[in-house]
Amino acid sequence: KCSVRSVCIIVSLSSSDLLPVDLLARALPHPGQVPPPQMVQSKGSRGLRLVGTVATTLTFPASQIFSNCEYFPAEFSLVVTFKIQRLKPKRNEYIFSLVEEASDSLLLGLRLSPLQTEEGQLWFNAQRKGLFICEGLSWRTLLQHQQRLDYVEDHQDLYTSSETFDVEVFSIPSEGLFLAAANRDSRPGSGIYKWRNGSFQLYQNISTQEARAWKHFTVGEQFFLVVANSGEAEPELSVIYRWNQRRRRFLRHQTLETHAALDWEAFHIHDHSFLVVANHRRDSNHNIQSVIYRWDAATKMFEVNQTLSTSGAYDWEFFSVGPYHFLVVANTFDGQTTSVSSTVYIWLDGCFQTFQSIPTVGATDWETFQIDGRFFLAVANSQKVSNRGPNLYSLNSTVYELNRLTETFIRFQDIVTHSAVDWEFFTIGEEKFLVVANSHDGSSYSLNSVVYRWQGYEGFVPVHSLPTFGCRDWEYFSIDGGSFLVYSSATSRLSKVFKLKTY
Repeated sequence: KCSVRSVCIIVSLSSSDLLPVDLLARALPHPGQVPPPQMVQSKGSRGLRLVGTVATTLTFPASQIFSNCEYFPAEFSLVVTFKIQRLKPKRNEYIFSLVEEASDSLLLGLRLSPLQTEEGQLWFNAQRKGLFICEGLSWRTLLQHQQRLDYVEDHQDLYTSSETFDVEVFSIPSEGLFLAAANRDSRPGSGIYKWRNGSFQLYQNISTQEARAWKHFTVGEQFFLVVANSGEAEPELSVIYRWNQRRRRFLRHQTLETHAALDWEAFHIHDHSFLVVANHRRDSNHNIQSVIYRWDAATKMFEVNQTLSTSGAYDWEFFSVGPYHFLVVANTFDGQTTSVSSTVYIWLDGCFQTFQSIPTVGATDWETFQIDGRFFLAVANSQKVSNRGPNLYSLNSTVYELNRLTETFIRFQDIVTHSAVDWEFFTIGEEKFLVVANSHDGSSYSLNSVVYRWQGYEGFVPVHSLPTFGCRDWEYFSIDGGSFLVYSSATSRLSKVFKLKTY
């Protein structure tokens, strides 16, 4: 609703996929009504003066301007030029506002900056559950309610074309939220799903060869997906797809030779874009080279930049600490045992060099995160395999913390897991969480995957156990004001989306 009284206004709305709307025509009085609007000019700006003793109220449903938008667009601008001759200060008067149709609850409001007469005054926002104080030209938060995780509820059963080794959740501005599923079968391939009406729905199928992972990344203003194909065909080719804005689909951009690829990581250093692939093995040899590629702006292709020796590489993770950039690889198997070291590399003199080796046991994933300025690395240890003795699936996965004095990652906490294959870190309000993908205990794939909450000195403490079947990957995302977790199953077509209920 827009209330105008003796105010000259010029309004402009801009967003993608919008229809033009003549807002002034809706605000002007009907022919024959008096007094008529007057054209005025002030310091080179022209506008209409709406004169009357009763405020003119302008309302219209958002569907009239958001014609092709399924939800409020990510890019939306409102420009208002106005001149006010006399206006009594009012605490909640808005130039333009977006309200919820059913309840008239304020969703978005544009109003004048606080007046000097309001300085020092307090404002309580019931919807945001916050207390604010006026500091002249802005409102500063004094107290505001922070969401807390209450419980987890089943939200969607997502049936994919075949077993799913990995899911990648990402968004494209003006398009929406997507999920890429890395599916086992080559026909119909892997599915790209789009979030519509509160759930993921199939959007595009892409032909893949026993896909193991997807990675979304950007180069400049372009959006890409790269898939790790691990089929037996020679040569093995993984594929980079680029989002075509006109066709609104991902199209093949480049193919790269890989060897039983299990993961891709994308990152940027000094305005340069890189990709690194986890080559797991070549035939029966697990001690091979994984490759770092660099984007060539001239050819608009990725070129080989550096190779690194890995042993059954399963996952790469990139992170930065201050001005320093790191890559860490999860080495799983060297052909004899899973008790092999995984390596942290640091970027020095234009390339990655060994920073630290960390003992791991069938490492399948690294997750990096920060809490209150502290840097952590969590490794998922999957199984202990050697030529002597039985295989062990229930063993410790470990959280490491960067010690700034010794400049090394040291053991912070051990957590018992069951063939862990993924960690996912996420936050809700001020709370920090880790969720682990427990996949197998030696006899069953039907296991509880566990959500752990950060509790300071105690470290991560289990708070929720979620029944999963062949759990392979977790992804956290938030949309439409809600928080969600989705997991993929490597032993079933059924993946699941959970909603995180908060209070």
